Amino acid sequence: MSIASYLSEETETSVNFERFRTSFRDKLKQVFNVRGDIDKLSLQRGLPPYILREIQSQVPLSVFIPEEYGGRGGHIHECQSILATASYESLALSLTIGINGALFLQPLTKYGHDAVKGPIFNRFIESKNMGGLMLTEPSHGTDALSMRTAFTEHGDHYHVEGLKHWAGLTGWADFWLIAARKQRKGDQLGRDVGFFVADMNQSGQAIEVEELYENLGLYMIPYGRNRIDIDVPKVQRLQPESTGIKMMLDILHRSRIEFPGMGMGFLKRMLDEALAHCRERFVGGKSLMEYDQVKKRVSRLQAWYTACSAMCTYTSEMAQIDKNMAVHSVSANAIKSVVTDLMQDASQSLLQLTGAKGYRLDHIAGRSTVDSRPFQIFEGSNDILYQQISEAVLKKMRRMKENNLYQYLKEYKLTARAADRFKDSLNFEVDLQMPQRKLVELGRMLGRIITMELTIEMGDRGFRSDLVSNCLSVLQQDAESILSSYRNGCMTSVVDHYAEGSAWLDFVQPERT
Repeated sequence: MSIASYLSEETETSVNFERFRTSFRDKLKQVFNVRGDIDKLSLQRGLPPYILREIQSQVPLSVFIPEEYGGRGGHIHECQSILATASYESLALSLTIGINGALFLQPLTKYGHDAVKGPIFNRFIESKNMGGLMLTEPSHGTDALSMRTAFTEHGDHYHVEGLKHWAGLTGWADFWLIAARKQRKGDQLGRDVGFFVADMNQSGQAIEVEELYENLGLYMIPYGRNRIDIDVPKVQRLQPESTGIKMMLDILHRSRIEFPGMGMGFLKRMLDEALAHCRERFVGGKSLMEYDQVKKRVSRLQAWYTACSAMCTYTSEMAQIDKNMAVHSVSANAIKSVVTDLMQDASQSLLQLTGAKGYRLDHIAGRSTVDSRPFQIFEGSNDILYQQISEAVLKKMRRMKENNLYQYLKEYKLTARAADRFKDSLNFEVDLQMPQRKLVELGRMLGRIITMELTIEMGDRGFRSDLVSNCLSVLQQDAESILSSYRNGCMTSVVDHYAEGSAWLDFVQPERT
């Protein structure tokens, strides 16, 4: 059965993707700009039911569902495009779709039992259900493998018990994918991780929301603290291909590498808003666009638009469900961390260009600055991801017994051609035992070079050459700047008891006459 059968006749949408996307885009414009006011809606917690109902009438989540279950097939390029379409109007809405798709529907598609997939997918399409992932715990965020949520086996079901927080769609989702470790003797937990599907509409599977958080930004999405004490049928446990940890890495890496979909529409919106404002705003008798510093900011926005386009192209070909993303840590971590840095940089530039009027939550600039900031934190803090990129590269260099950074990167498939632009500056012996802060800086630089490689590839396929050239120039400048900081040997340290002898008022000298 095709998704077309679930769409109302008035949408005139068939299985043709372009018509499907156009219908979805038109609906978003209507609900956010005609029937509702996105600037006012952004000040409210949650989303009015009629808005959510209108959006779900387009069944956007169908792009994540296989055709045999009534969806559009789970094609990654369609998923990326729908995320981009949503993020142009609302970053929070795009994240809502991304949570459902990358953190619930895709894992269920790949690892779920056939017996449960059909009924669940049917409820997503017909009843417009939603799902999310519960992974983070109050005491275990980045250190996810130390989670304390535990499961025990009892006959035909598992008992899962623990505490999770910062799960997007808290109190909204009809289904949750819950990560837990096996309970052993006493307080000991197994090292591996299991994932369990909880159905909020089934007795014994409901999760208690202990607190809803006053999250800073992304007001549309509810977050909170959740108490888990449920019984889940064995058929609702995901089945890993090898270990649960590798399954978790596959899920997280695929989700991270899909971030460009959310970034694409957002960055295009930042660029469009900046262009419109700078052309219409006159200062000193000329438009803002005639000022050199403004041109620099807008050119960077265009560079980020181009870079994200390259990422979307790469992701669409690399993140297919049948591929194991557990082994693709470098590309996944680089794409997630770089694109989210670009999103925050773009929103900050728009806010700077719009000035005082942009410094409001009901203005696109202010709202975007706050909403894009957590993207640098959740699903792996960028500082940690940059460190992991460096560690992975250095590990490969050790195996190859190669210490020269340029010699390695020119042969590495993710940097081969881009590295030629850094032939002189990267031609040095890298310290394989560098401190953490240097690992982070090296990772930031490597992320930009990887992004350049993706952009070069997209340019070879015919993407507009002037945009590609501009993007490569901006990324190279940024990478060189980071490299300069990396090679600076200065290592600052924390000063203990800093307050002693540091009260500035003690050093004010009386005015001499």
